[in-house]
Amino acid sequence: MKSDIMKRILLSISMLLTAFSSQAAIDILITEGLDSAQPIAVVPFEYNGTQNLPQNVSKIISADLSRSGKFNPIQPEQMPQRPVQVDSIDFSAWAEKNIDTIVIGQLKDVRPGLFVAQYQIIDIVRGQVTGGGSQMLSGGELVQSDDHIVFESRPIQFEVSDFRRVAHAMSDRIFEQLTGIKGAFQTKIAYVLVDDTQSRPYKLVISDYDGFNEQEIVRSKEPLMSPTWSPDATKLAYVTFENRQAQIFIHDLYSGSREMIASYPGINGAPSWSPDGSKMAMVLSKDGNPELYVMDLLTRKLSRLTNNRTIDTEPNWSPDGENLVFSSERGGRAQLYQINVNSGTVKRLTFTGEMNLGGSYTPDGKSLIMVNRTRGNYHIAKQDLRSGALQVLTKTHLDESPSFSPNGNMIIYSTLHGQNQVLALVSVDGRFKARLPAGVGQVKSPSWSPYM
Repeated sequence: MKSDIMKRILLSISMLLTAFSSQAAIDILITEGLDSAQPIAVVPFEYNGTQNLPQNVSKIISADLSRSGKFNPIQPEQMPQRPVQVDSIDFSAWAEKNIDTIVIGQLKDVRPGLFVAQYQIIDIVRGQVTGGGSQMLSGGELVQSDDHIVFESRPIQFEVSDFRRVAHAMSDRIFEQLTGIKGAFQTKIAYVLVDDTQSRPYKLVISDYDGFNEQEIVRSKEPLMSPTWSPDATKLAYVTFENRQAQIFIHDLYSGSREMIASYPGINGAPSWSPDGSKMAMVLSKDGNPELYVMDLLTRKLSRLTNNRTIDTEPNWSPDGENLVFSSERGGRAQLYQINVNSGTVKRLTFTGEMNLGGSYTPDGKSLIMVNRTRGNYHIAKQDLRSGALQVLTKTHLDESPSFSPNGNMIIYSTLHGQNQVLALVSVDGRFKARLPAGVGQVKSPSWSPYM
């Protein structure tokens, strides 16, 4: 009888092999959570110029903020006014709408293909209290204060090809200014797309976090699995069967070159970069059972970490690089364990539910994210490492491959929607959920990049 872990591995491969065609870009559909988010208004930016704008900056910013799960941007038609300058804001009108914060901005063209943008974040409550005309002491004298302006950017000059990137950069700054959390809207995701209408149906793809600017990295006749980013976001490691054997490759995203680092007899899988990028944990079965190994990427020296008659797999590093969380059936059913990389000391971490798989530490190292199976359903869950309390975050079916945004605010994962494998988002508190469906086909094995 096959083990639970092996069943999951075989199921993943089977779903890849039976995939349907996929469209290029993904589109996010919010499914739950905006009602509990903070209302905000991103007013359509003023534009002075003759060139056609390739993108709607305010719309991109609104979409970014809504996907964070922390904000609920109102639609332009619901806005009481559309001010383009601070001195034209009617604070009372916004306050009556219960909007505490608005973003306004200005765009102009400089020459063909070149634009300049500037924006301001406005505290409506403060502006209403002071009438936008508060004063402060400076050098012993009362002077005009603009403390209702939370942030005002300097003019930002950019090429037309950078429109989306600049809009995401604005979103990052707005998010951090209002939450104290660094924004992750300029990051990317890697995932596997399958299009069985093609002669080489398996594609490793990267895109912006929202699915735009999709870029094919590798295409293969055989399955591709387990993409994972290097800590500096310049390389991807992944597993390929293109040579009729599981092998681990590292792909340089700038040069396009790639290098095979593991091609031992049996399983070569589940690569995971150490936080400093100097080592890679992986699963090899070259000596019998699947076991955890760590490879020094400079010398290519292998160190075996586990030695157990059951399957040990899915290693993932702790933020301090001292430990690995991994899945093992050494207790009878698949649960998560921690092994100290230096001492080899093993500790069981999960006890709730029928199984727990695919664990990873939160960026602060205080919790685990995992796939929890309870009553036969696989859901994404979070466990506090100190108290052991477990919170199930999703309600969908057959969820797997959770991956954190670098700010720890959101989790992307793979799930089933109808007959299709799709990607979905859930906030780390479970309050916000969104689905990222491909129109047709299968999208899976997501991996969220570090900060770019």
